Amino acid sequence: MNAATAFAPATVSNVAVGFDILGFAIEGVGDLVTVLKIERPDVLIAEIVDSTGSLSNLELPSDPKQNAATAGLAKLRADLKLEFGFEVRLRKGIAIGSGMGGSAASAVGAVVAANELLPDRLSKEELVKYALAGEVVASGSAHADNLAPCLFGGLTLVIGIDPVRVVSIPVPKEILTVLVHPRHRIETRRARDILKTEVTLADHVRQSAHLGGFIAGCYSNDLDLIKESFRDVLIESQRAALIPALAEVKEAALRNGALGASISGSGPSVFAWATSSETASKVRDAMLQAYQTKGLAEVDSWISPVSTQGARIVA
Repeated sequence: MNAATAFAPATVSNVAVGFDILGFAIEGVGDLVTVLKIERPDVLIAEIVDSTGSLSNLELPSDPKQNAATAGLAKLRADLKLEFGFEVRLRKGIAIGSGMGGSAASAVGAVVAANELLPDRLSKEELVKYALAGEVVASGSAHADNLAPCLFGGLTLVIGIDPVRVVSIPVPKEILTVLVHPRHRIETRRARDILKTEVTLADHVRQSAHLGGFIAGCYSNDLDLIKESFRDVLIESQRAALIPALAEVKEAALRNGALGASISGSGPSVFAWATSSETASKVRDAMLQAYQTKGLAEVDSWISPVSTQGARIVA
């Protein structure tokens, strides 16, 4: 095989209660990455196609060492001492700076596609460190809360990245995600730079209880416990000023029956969990109306179950 194309899904990270460790995949939106085997012992970017309209004032790095889709492939080549190289064609389906795991999708899609071209394929666990290399150049930090669900699918808890330890968390079958994305860009580096490096003991205890309650609710199928635990006392308040209409959009979601709502990743996207198609539609309509009331008319939205499929080969 000389070429492979992977689809890598968008993801929601942090999930209110698990900053940098919790995330899940959604259906219907993602990046497509095609990797070709080439004789030249190098990693090249042949094409970047934007299907989101988010690159009008921002070009993705064309230097393979600085692009999320290729940085991991350079490390892969070096570690495995490959005699051949890779050429990458990237079709961005996730808007840049949307809080939907765009850099992780590019990084994961690239390593999943390249893995098909190796003489001996690596496991998903082995691919993590190479995808992580791409995430680091994009966001400036080694966090896998988007990367893990993008690669493995479902709702994932990242226990550690060296060595890799990712746990799949069951999600009640009723759960649907409402994800709304106002067309506004927030750089992950900026959203991380504003965060405090220390928290109070009291807030640590509260957030630990919320994380534990949320995961326990998922395992026990206890929707009331999930709702009670769906709170962020650490990160959301620090990033709220960056997120357009966050308070109004959250309030609209909760008023219309959402179990909970919070920032998706670094924002500006906001997500909510609902327990039926009817409720999910009401929640989405209310969230969109809240944006319109605040003068934000250009908002993309999706309703999706938590996708059990991570990145996969499509061609």
